[in-house]
Amino acid sequence: MAAALNPLDATSLLSSLGAFGVFLVLFAETGLLIGFFLPGDSLLFTAGLLCTTSATGKVHLSLPLVLLAAVAGALVGAQTGFLIGRRGGRPLLARSRSEHLRRGAARAEELLRSYGHGKAIVLARFIPVVRTVLNPMAGALDVPAKVFTLWQVVGGSVWAVGVTVAGYALGSTIPGVDAYLLPIIAVIVVVSAVPVLLELRRNRRRRDGGSS
Repeated sequence: MAAALNPLDATSLLSSLGAFGVFLVLFAETGLLIGFFLPGDSLLFTAGLLCTTSATGKVHLSLPLVLLAAVAGALVGAQTGFLIGRRGGRPLLARSRSEHLRRGAARAEELLRSYGHGKAIVLARFIPVVRTVLNPMAGALDVPAKVFTLWQVVGGSVWAVGVTVAGYALGSTIPGVDAYLLPIIAVIVVVSAVPVLLELRRNRRRRDGGSS
């Protein structure tokens, strides 16, 4: 009997849905507020790893197909989130009972205010939860549609392709690396978030120092 699909487990999603699962998860995570809990980073990395011939698991994916699904899900999802924000993003966030979403919304607004539209939209792609709420937040704050579209395409493509290719490169270099998948994913997610979080902290200190 096949194991039940677990939407929080990257391996389960990929085993059940393949590249289509990559599209669905990235679309939901970047386009729908209810998708903030989905494993975007770990899914992309795992999908890249499972595209290698050295992976020891039963699932083997096509790298071009995974990349196409990843980019499509990331870009279509973000644009959908932006349109949702234009039509009432702030009320949706205000009604949310999730502390994760509220904190993510505050960080997304801080990114937009501190870095400007382009840099904030790109940076947000690499921060879990923030990449979910920044898109509707940008719509609610009337970020110009052309500006948002340009930078979300840049950020979404770099994020989706970069994390997937990182998994593929590691899997191609180290045979059987998928046996250590969970700790590797944890390290990559933490390391990728550290530079952005440090920059946010420095920016906050500069702003607090300037206002004193």
